[in-house]
Amino acid sequence: MSVVHQLSPGWLLDHLSFINKISYELHQHHEPCCSKNEPTSVHLDSLHKDSVSSFGASPTFIASSTNPENDDGGNGEVSIQKYVFRSELFNVTKPYITSAVHKECQQSSEKEDLANDVKKEVSISIKGKKRKRCVVFNQGELDAMEYHTKIRGLILDGSSQLIQEGLKSGFLHPFSEKWDKCSKAVTLPLDTCSLSELCEMAKHVPSLYEMELQTLQLTEDDISVTEQDLFSRIVENNSSFTKMITLMGQKYLLPPKSSFLLSDISCIHPLLNCGKTYDVIVVDPPWQNKSVKRSNRYNYLSPLQIKQIPISKLAAPNCLVVTWVTNRQKHLRFVKEELYPSWSVEIVAEWHWVKITSSGEFVFPLDSPHKKPYEVLILGKVQERAALLLSNAEVKEFPIPDHKLIVSVPCMLHSHKPPLAEVLKDYIKPEGECLELFARNLQPGWTSWGNEVLKFQHVDYFVALESRS
Repeated sequence: MSVVHQLSPGWLLDHLSFINKISYELHQHHEPCCSKNEPTSVHLDSLHKDSVSSFGASPTFIASSTNPENDDGGNGEVSIQKYVFRSELFNVTKPYITSAVHKECQQSSEKEDLANDVKKEVSISIKGKKRKRCVVFNQGELDAMEYHTKIRGLILDGSSQLIQEGLKSGFLHPFSEKWDKCSKAVTLPLDTCSLSELCEMAKHVPSLYEMELQTLQLTEDDISVTEQDLFSRIVENNSSFTKMITLMGQKYLLPPKSSFLLSDISCIHPLLNCGKTYDVIVVDPPWQNKSVKRSNRYNYLSPLQIKQIPISKLAAPNCLVVTWVTNRQKHLRFVKEELYPSWSVEIVAEWHWVKITSSGEFVFPLDSPHKKPYEVLILGKVQERAALLLSNAEVKEFPIPDHKLIVSVPCMLHSHKPPLAEVLKDYIKPEGECLELFARNLQPGWTSWGNEVLKFQHVDYFVALESRS
């Protein structure tokens, strides 16, 4: 369970535990020594030409072995390779900015302001004119301060309760200089395969969009695929075990019972054409901001492009829509006043993700004017189904509480959000269809979409344990 503690303010989550409870076990088939047959690893690009001609015959293309003896019931040997996520990627022992540093910066800023005021007063007395003191904060900063003032008590009191419970149980532990000295610097894997650029490149390959085929089911353990195989179809791993695919020379782990579509917003139609609607839709938009523009870290979308996401076509009756929002008030107002109304979504709750260290400190000072230790989630229900729901007595309503907190130690990887599956399960129907938009990783039981949807499934983010037969 990723939920370590659940109290009235919300949940204390163990993100790493959620990842590692997934059965990342790769079942690899091996021929007996006496067999002269070739290995069963299939390369989809070698089958691609033959499969295109038969698309019309079947709605699903299955990549399967040409050697039937290698199935689980056959004569081949099976070794099991287990993978776990790199635990050091959650080794956040100290705040990114300590309170002492924050206070020192504040004092330095105050001294500068004081010096500037003195200079202004001197110049004013010489000129004999009276001028108003210049405004220190712009309107956006003032709005952010006003919002923070409203929710500060909620964040502080609620997270304190959950943190204290985590310290009592031993999940969180007081900071130790000894442990900190023993911890090694974390080397993050390089982005050796740019998935977003791959999506751009795939637009120029021969189109399969008009074919009936919308789904690619994987049945092999180590599969090489081309960008054309993935880009225009939803890829499914319906087995109970992990699959590994090789894309552009890079290996990615696909958890069991997961599916994904690798594309950008211009090629989202396979999701619309697959015949599914979803009971939960989690949206993590690539918000535009100055930092993203400077770093060129990932592509961002304009508010107009985000509004064009066809939520109404993807949503099932009584669909719960959850949107991650940065602390920029411009984005928060946009979601509440423009985005959700355009999607016919009624806001029902506002939650916060609070980021802490393994010792229970906020990763940023709570009152820092630059970075906050929390992010916002806006939860809403699709409105246009309301009349249908009222006439259907079998549809059960799941009231969603407001002002809940999700407290967790964040992953060091940029934008690796905590899992919402277990905190949302009480508010959706059992076995509901779940979709994440702009995802960067996969989850069992979920469909994930985005132009970096496999990013955190790269094998370099995992550690292979000793294999067994």
